[in-house]
Amino acid sequence: MSIIDKFKLTGKKAYVTGGARGIGKSIATALAEAGADVAIVDLDLNEAKQAASSIKKATGVHTIAVETDVTKADDVNQMIDTIVEQFGTIDIAFNNAGICINVPAEDMTLEQWQKVIDINLTGVFLTSQAVGKVMLKQGSGSIINTASMSAHIVNFPQPQVSYNASKAGVIQLSKSLAIEWAKKGIRVNTISPGYIGTELTLNSPDLKPLIKEWESMSPLGRIGKPEELQAIAVYLAGDASSFTTGSDFVVDGAFTGI
Repeated sequence: MSIIDKFKLTGKKAYVTGGARGIGKSIATALAEAGADVAIVDLDLNEAKQAASSIKKATGVHTIAVETDVTKADDVNQMIDTIVEQFGTIDIAFNNAGICINVPAEDMTLEQWQKVIDINLTGVFLTSQAVGKVMLKQGSGSIINTASMSAHIVNFPQPQVSYNASKAGVIQLSKSLAIEWAKKGIRVNTISPGYIGTELTLNSPDLKPLIKEWESMSPLGRIGKPEELQAIAVYLAGDASSFTTGSDFVVDGAFTGI
């Protein structure tokens, strides 16, 4: 198999949580462009349908939209059942759904803390566990979880203790799963983006004023683009990364190197 063929995902079946917009939609597009059929999983079904339709129109692959709350085990199990029913199996799981609540630690309520942990960390566990059962039966699969450079450094100046803690947990969770499933054909890795200019970030009244400050601290002098995460996702999804598991890939323009 040539190196080009190792990056092709033709015939593979994938899903992306939080896939209706931002990083998730960009990754879903990349997987589809590489040849995989893709399920767009999101809490907002209408946006998921729009994303699935646009990706199908652009790439010609089979796409579906699935409404799911990743914090609810029953929802997640139903999601996996629906995708398997539609696609026959799942080869690639991109667990990306996440939120951030910027509140000083002394003011953060337990409800706010729990909401971030439930979506960012427990949601990744539930989706990884559910799809892992499918992959264990077939003896193969690639799970890619979205962590963050915030797992390695404390972002500044925004106060986001729950987000930072949740993303650090995602990396250790993923490493643990990678070791448990290493000899069972399942690879588990994480991608840790730096500051990325998604529509949400660029238009958020809380975050938009911080962009210039982030850029001033960045060695590259700018924040990243969602499409700059596509190549590493396609690499981790396919045969090119057959010896890669339990790893975290920081894509941050050297921000954490400061």
